[in-house]
Amino acid sequence: MINVAIIGASGYTGVELARILCNHPNIKLTAATSRQYAGKPLAEVFPSLRGKTELVCENLEPAQLCERADLFFTAVPHKTAMDLVPSLLAAGKKVVDLSADFRLRDVAVYEEWYQAHSSPELIHEAVYGLPELYREQIKRARLVANPGCYPTSIILGLAPLLKNNIIDPTTIIADSKSGTSGAGRGALVGSLFCEVADGFRAYKVGGTHRHTPEIEQEINALCNGSVKISFTPHLLPISRGIMSTVYASPVKECNLNDLTALYQKTYQDEPFVRILPAGSFPATQYVRGSNFCDISINHDLRTNRLIILSAIDNIVKGAAGQAIQNMNLMLGLQETTGLEGAPFFP
Repeated sequence: MINVAIIGASGYTGVELARILCNHPNIKLTAATSRQYAGKPLAEVFPSLRGKTELVCENLEPAQLCERADLFFTAVPHKTAMDLVPSLLAAGKKVVDLSADFRLRDVAVYEEWYQAHSSPELIHEAVYGLPELYREQIKRARLVANPGCYPTSIILGLAPLLKNNIIDPTTIIADSKSGTSGAGRGALVGSLFCEVADGFRAYKVGGTHRHTPEIEQEINALCNGSVKISFTPHLLPISRGIMSTVYASPVKECNLNDLTALYQKTYQDEPFVRILPAGSFPATQYVRGSNFCDISINHDLRTNRLIILSAIDNIVKGAAGQAIQNMNLMLGLQETTGLEGAPFFP
């Protein structure tokens, strides 16, 4: 058994990590940290974990943590991660970081969108943790930057088109909708039931969402370009799930059957990407609780515009599940271990 710890176990990502890891046949969860709930059993903080773990939440210093595990998930806010990760790596540990601190390869871009970076020397070492694009690098990595939820859905949806120069990347428009768990577990007025239920709204409009540079970074890597996209997120009155609708103009004549075949060929060996047949569309309820990304490609003949639909569970493939997928690769385990469960339905 391999010892693994969660730093920052009191949020939605933390409990999802714990839920999946408690059923992982090769992993022993040996520590779960939380300042807020230090001294309380994790199963008391999250009753859904009753009977699955006897761990007690602790508030430990990095030196104490390093004695407890071989691999760490840092499910902590931006800035906090960059201060923790160097000491873990120095102790010979492996890290999957779920914050944004190591996702952006350009320190200046990170500091423009977030804050000053205290560990810039690790930026170029960190591997962007999208297995479908960077699997071999992840296998060799000691630090993996787990992607954001919106970027995961958008990048996986666009990759086949960008790799094959089928679309003009300057025409990309991404319109995404997320469940409220994407805002975290902290008490925020905008996430209260009465603020969200029976409503639907956009937020961070006008290219201001912090996932924008992350999406652009990976799009430009795929097409060897330097483009900016229009990205608008929306808040859905559901607990979990992301649906991204992405538009782009083709630069060559397209046939829907050929495009669907291209997607199927691109992802034929990917265990967590499901390409839907022409005329079928993904929905958040069909990926809920799973590590799947469901994708369909569509062609609006009237406007000659391609429409990509991509659905994930923002807490699983968009966070904890993808982090465990990366962990499996880093530890030399079967990539799908612990993640094989079918989605929840209804």
